[in-house]
Amino acid sequence: MPRVALAMHGSAMLYEVAIASEVFGVDRSDLSPSGEWYDLVVCTADGVAHPWLPNLPTASYAEITRVDSVVVPSTDRLDAEPDPELLEALRVAQGRGVRVASLCTGAFVLAAAGLLDGRVATTHWMHADELARRYPRVDVRADLLYVDEGDLLTSAGKTAALDLCLHLVRRDLGATAANGIARRLVVPTHRSGGQAQFITPPAEPRNPDGLAPTLEWARARLDKPLAVGDLAGHASLSNRQLARRMHAEFQARPLDWLHQQRIARAQELLERTDASVEQIAASCGMGTAATLRRHFHRSVGVSPTAYRATFRLA
Repeated sequence: MPRVALAMHGSAMLYEVAIASEVFGVDRSDLSPSGEWYDLVVCTADGVAHPWLPNLPTASYAEITRVDSVVVPSTDRLDAEPDPELLEALRVAQGRGVRVASLCTGAFVLAAAGLLDGRVATTHWMHADELARRYPRVDVRADLLYVDEGDLLTSAGKTAALDLCLHLVRRDLGATAANGIARRLVVPTHRSGGQAQFITPPAEPRNPDGLAPTLEWARARLDKPLAVGDLAGHASLSNRQLARRMHAEFQARPLDWLHQQRIARAQELLERTDASVEQIAASCGMGTAATLRRHFHRSVGVSPTAYRATFRLA
């Protein structure tokens, strides 16, 4: 029976803690072909039961070094230094071959322990830049749901933590067990780590009185061919001037901004309408369904049909 430690640090967040305890702390041996499930122990600084999980076995951080896997939930205090005893326990655990996984911003705890140096990792896309800035030796990938490096795993924000936990079940107990618990939790059975995080559409300009009229003009014409010269002409700028302004406002080139807007329009139509992929391709200026599928998958990580199945609004 695999033993899993849930590392309850002082700034742990309830959502990810609940995900880990639901997946690993509830006996679902009837779903496992081997007839076994996980033995979950909650590890706290003083070894006293946590009020969120009063009925689960509890131990001190030292127990982290004696399990098969340790899960570190997210933190809501990114600037706070984690408990030194927890960081040391994580280092010792990794040295002993314990598999270490973080959920969402729990990656900051792993990075503080030095576990992610020289490794690929992800976290919630809103905090990926901060993780990369504070820990430059970590190869941060903001566009992934989760990263599996064998002995080290990290997940993106919120529900991606569930994707990672189900991935661990799949690794340990097989697809039948992972698919069974996914059905009971009424979630997709498998979203691969390589799938992109569903990031919000591009931000508005920081100087709304500048390019805003031109950008609104372009958004109203996404179904038509648009070139850099069209945007520059509307803004009464040269192509070079427009490129400099777009870089200052968005850190993006004009054509990249247009592409982002077309993808964002496609996402909106997939969520809110019953239009076919062919109709959506025409509405957002992608031309054909094949072109939309290719660019959509490259940008979002899934097909338009899969995106609609996940995000279709009632």
